[in-house]
Amino acid sequence: MPSPKNCRIDYVEFAAADLSIFKTFYGEAFGWTFQDWGPDYVSFEGAGIDGGVRGGEAPRAGSTTVILYADDLDATEKRVVKAGGVIGARHEFPGGRRFHFTDPCGNALAVWTKAQASAE
Repeated sequence: MPSPKNCRIDYVEFAAADLSIFKTFYGEAFGWTFQDWGPDYVSFEGAGIDGGVRGGEAPRAGSTTVILYADDLDATEKRVVKAGGVIGARHEFPGGRRFHFTDPCGNALAVWTKAQASAE
């Protein structure tokens, strides 16, 4: 049975040239809290949906990324392609992996899944 998160918007990613300015503004204006993940990335909570911020990158059209969650990333990628989506970059990162795609209307999104627990 799929998880309640399966195929739902799970994460939103912003760009900010200066992470400290982003954190100060959203912390003061909206009460968001932040977790640093190195010098160029922070995640946030308290926005109604979790998200992150890529540092050192000025926002521009298309710099915000809507990210969906999938229990089975490979099967979801196949469905995206079958429905007419175009797969872009694929990434592995601590805790998971994801792929980016463009829908037939030109919207760019991504889908991620948690890393599989290693059998030791």
